[in-house]
Amino acid sequence: MTHARFHDLSDASVFVTGGGAGIGAALTDGFLEQGAQVAFIGRSDASGFVDEMAAKHGRAPVFVQGDITDTPVLQQAIARAADAHGPVTVLVNNAANDQRHSMQDMTPDFWDQMQAINLKAYYFACQAVAPGMRGTGHGSIINFSSISYMMGNAGYTAYTTANAGITGMTRSLARELGPDGIRVNALAPGWVLTPKQLDQWATPEGLAAHLDRQCLKTHLEPRDIVDATLFLAAQSSRMMTGQCLVVDGGVVTTG
Repeated sequence: MTHARFHDLSDASVFVTGGGAGIGAALTDGFLEQGAQVAFIGRSDASGFVDEMAAKHGRAPVFVQGDITDTPVLQQAIARAADAHGPVTVLVNNAANDQRHSMQDMTPDFWDQMQAINLKAYYFACQAVAPGMRGTGHGSIINFSSISYMMGNAGYTAYTTANAGITGMTRSLARELGPDGIRVNALAPGWVLTPKQLDQWATPEGLAAHLDRQCLKTHLEPRDIVDATLFLAAQSSRMMTGQCLVVDGGVVTTG
């Protein structure tokens, strides 16, 4: 399949959280394919993935191993990306944790941990890239949410609460940063069948039930999310900001 080429992304300075595994790895690959300069942060060692990308694209992404919930570490990673590639003009807040839990099992520490991963880190990454984007006169921030909160799904309320917060944060930051030429949008994927999802949460019954809810009767793959992210990053979407773009095969409706 031929995918769109966004010529303005060539040599763009891109930073992806969680860019070494799952959807994040597909995002790193997709931006490199467009000719962008990519840096990413992740908790697990991704040196093998970096070597794979270097062999595939002729240049390696910059990898910083670290925990996004440690705000100084996250800020330092973004500064390193700017040192390597120039001010970050595309930020993709992708890293998330959708660990299942019940309300009765929730503890204050676990709640704080889930919000730190799924919401707080997004905000402070936005804060860290804004000055550089302001200096260049443009930028695109893409905050990953999820259709989970729109569906009212049970079983991971800390995650769905953060997803709703991401959409609200996105709209407010779009208003605040818009005068500086910075666009801020959310992207809400449906159930994307990454190896993690297949290993931990997917059952034949669950997959069949979810597919029944979709208008399009094909399960989502990471590439479906990559293409939408590239569109939001590129000037093709230059007058889109404060929006939540849903890519879910037609499970939920917006507007």
